[in-house]
Amino acid sequence: MARYGAEHKAATRQRIIDTAGRRFKQDGIDGSGIAVLMADAGLTNGAFYAHFESKDDLVATIVGEELRAQYERLEALPPGREGLEAFVRFYLSPRHRDHPETGCPSAALLDEIARSGEATKRAYTAGARDIVGLIASRLEPGNPKAGRPRALALYTMLVGSLQLSRAASEKAFSNEVLKQGVQNALIFLG
Repeated sequence: MARYGAEHKAATRQRIIDTAGRRFKQDGIDGSGIAVLMADAGLTNGAFYAHFESKDDLVATIVGEELRAQYERLEALPPGREGLEAFVRFYLSPRHRDHPETGCPSAALLDEIARSGEATKRAYTAGARDIVGLIASRLEPGNPKAGRPRALALYTMLVGSLQLSRAASEKAFSNEVLKQGVQNALIFLG
């Protein structure tokens, strides 16, 4: 029987990461067992351990990759305030609210990340720190360190607003949270 090459193994690993990332953000980390994750990827349970040591290893990998992807999307936006406004408007949009499986891992998984192992917390910290740093560099291009407190405040404002809008049982209130969150963030940006 022929063994798969490194390229196939890498593609399979990425498929697991992508499908599990969507499932985690949709159903939560605790609500997603290995059997379900592997079925989503079209693979058997046994194949999981050829790519990851444990579910915790997968979670840490996904958290790191999801935040890296979010960083890259933010980085690709226009420079300065224009890019930050676009980020705010997307982040606090009904589309982002209604599709957690394709959105920000912070808003979808923060409570579970806080209860996760150290590897996941380290991956989260590194990714969140990078995003805050990028926001700071857009707020204060000449001195990102000076922009860091405002960047941290903006990022936490966005994450909290999105979480609240998702938790609301009434669509009208949820929409109000998003709309006010955008207004607050834009006022905050100056």
